[in-house]
Amino acid sequence: MTALCVVGAILALVLKKGTPELALLLTLGAAAAALAALAGAVEELMAFLEELAERSGVGSELFVPLYKTVGISLVVKVGSGLCRDAGESALGSVVETAGAVCALLAALPLLRAVLSLLMELMQ
Repeated sequence: MTALCVVGAILALVLKKGTPELALLLTLGAAAAALAALAGAVEELMAFLEELAERSGVGSELFVPLYKTVGISLVVKVGSGLCRDAGESALGSVVETAGAVCALLAALPLLRAVLSLLMELMQ
């Protein structure tokens, strides 16, 4: 996978001088191929996390916000990097800001559960 990304980056550098649009498309394609190659590893990781949730006795509804937040952060990292590669660093910053807001929204159920637990402990 690393080799795919390095080759894609080198080819994009070569193409960037003549056709920057094609270089961006090549970068997108290499990123999509690398992410598709990770599908098996992600499935294995998700299976382990589900097992961890079952064995820990903690409700799986508390792990869902964690999954969502991690997914949001990965998408935002790739998206902001692609914006910066396209020469749009301002858009990259906006993607990161929007990602932070979305991550906080995804984590709200977990934050509410923590608040509820704290309120119970205070009584």
